[in-house]
Amino acid sequence: MQVYRGMDVGTAKPTIIERRGVTHHLIDVADPEEEFSVADYRRLGRAVIEASATPLIVTGGSGLHFRALVDPMSFAPTDQSLRAELEGRPLDDVVAELTSFDPEAGSHVDLANKRRVVRALEIALLTGETPSSRALSSEADDLKRYVPDIEFTAVGVDPGSATDHRIDRRLDDMRRGGLVEEVMGLAGRLGRTARSAVGYREILDHLDGKSSLNEAFAAIGQNTRKLAKKQRTWFQRDPRVRWIPWMDEEPERVERVMEVFA
Repeated sequence: MQVYRGMDVGTAKPTIIERRGVTHHLIDVADPEEEFSVADYRRLGRAVIEASATPLIVTGGSGLHFRALVDPMSFAPTDQSLRAELEGRPLDDVVAELTSFDPEAGSHVDLANKRRVVRALEIALLTGETPSSRALSSEADDLKRYVPDIEFTAVGVDPGSATDHRIDRRLDDMRRGGLVEEVMGLAGRLGRTARSAVGYREILDHLDGKSSLNEAFAAIGQNTRKLAKKQRTWFQRDPRVRWIPWMDEEPERVERVMEVFA
């Protein structure tokens, strides 16, 4: 979400001062009204990698975005008018049409998740590829075996029992740093992707009168913990990540990370 201009406090975006002396990429490259997909991230990120003469650090963010950047992951075309038409239909109708193309679709797509069903049917209608045929492709096999496109070294630093404390501290920083005011200023400009970000959707609900401010921040904390758990599970499945123990002192953490690259 740090790709979006103006979404600074809620994404814990590094400040201009913090970026001084180190080139940062893919920050402030999209307006909050825009859809910014994983495919967009891969395209722009790969361009940065290909143009760089020195090693780069990919840090933070979604496990899916990480794999899209370094692994063989292609993206089927989209059609906004078709997508809108499918999204306007009842879930049962979309599921029925998808399973008419691919009776085994439920083995590869969560048929209770309308967004995923719509995307699977959109791909089938545009390309003829079904969830089953995509699952049997060589690309899918490489993804299952974690065969990368790009050579890299991955290090995981898991805060473990310190996670809750770090999340609480981050929320306090956001509240004092003006998250509510930031969302108020952006409320009319947030597109579907941007408004779904943790922190923004809860404050939007508060501004719509659906919750008190304290309830909104409690919801942000709860959803952040869920997200942290999800991302931890995602990255722990990847056998290429080398995990090091959490250390409270930053110099010690840096030293342990650098040992991996020695």
